Amino acid sequence: MNSKLHAVCDSEGRPRTLFLTAGQISDYTGAAALLSTLPPAKALLADKGYDADWFREALADRNYKACIPSKSNRKIQIPHDKALYRKRHKIENMFGKLKDWRRIHTRYDRCAHTFMSAIAIAAIVIFWI
Repeated sequence: MNSKLHAVCDSEGRPRTLFLTAGQISDYTGAAALLSTLPPAKALLADKGYDADWFREALADRNYKACIPSKSNRKIQIPHDKALYRKRHKIENMFGKLKDWRRIHTRYDRCAHTFMSAIAIAAIVIFWI
């Protein structure tokens, strides 16, 4: 059993929306599910897994600046703001803080809904209380 956690974070790296998918599912599924939950912002930082033309167009339609590095197999590389992309460490730190909880890091829960509940409780305690 493996899974991927997709998150929408604020500028301080606190999770606003969390979404869990199966590990073998593409990141595009998580992007499509979270697209409607994006809060008002100037830019969206994401890793290479979210590099898709339809996703960039959807962000442009919502007036977001997409700061997503291009995948290595993209024929025409799309430039991104490297100084802005450095701020993505806050998102990675958020995932690291969640995995400080042993239950989440080792995934004790067999059911996805129970695992997601544990993630939500950890996120509330770590970032919002």
